Amino acid sequence: MRYKAHHALSGVMNKTRLEAFSDGVIAILITIMVLDLHSPAGSDLPSLAAVLPSVAMYLLSFVLLGIYWNNHHHLLHATAHISGAVLWANLDLLFWLSLVPFATRWMSESDFAVVPTASYGVVLLLSAVAYTILVRVIVAVQPPDSVLVRAIGSDRKGNISLAIYALAIPVTFFSEGAALAMFALVALIWLVPDRRIESRVFLNARQGD
Repeated sequence: MRYKAHHALSGVMNKTRLEAFSDGVIAILITIMVLDLHSPAGSDLPSLAAVLPSVAMYLLSFVLLGIYWNNHHHLLHATAHISGAVLWANLDLLFWLSLVPFATRWMSESDFAVVPTASYGVVLLLSAVAYTILVRVIVAVQPPDSVLVRAIGSDRKGNISLAIYALAIPVTFFSEGAALAMFALVALIWLVPDRRIESRVFLNARQGD
């Protein structure tokens, strides 16, 4: 009954528009970040070395945003129906992702001070929480036997990522470098697109042939 009630509403909503809007927002965020990069003050190697930490943080944030875009694409590709709650959950995710350029710039300009680095971790944690909520809200309006419901399962990687982010924030107050390494570890975990969804969609397509 719960699925049928949602189905009447979700049938009139277009996930293509949701995906296009999300793609546009993430593209703008990446553009904002690259505009925040400053060229070296001089033309020698020491001048170049001085901006490398900022470039490294841009790379990390770029990869993280790219991971969200990639997995968001896979998620919506396997989604059959959306609802008003899905739209709001998606906006919640985009809100926290929109703070990534701000947090990245503040951390870089402060030379990786404790509070800006911890704030970067908070933004990453809340972005991950928002993505988890989005997944759960989408799953709630899918048919029980849908490809997405079978693929998500217990979401082990997502839970591990949340735990690492939550641990990295207090670690920042003892070692900013260790916290940054933990942020990078999450990026490495998710560098490969979510194979749970991709493999299920592929298998389902082959069975339909």
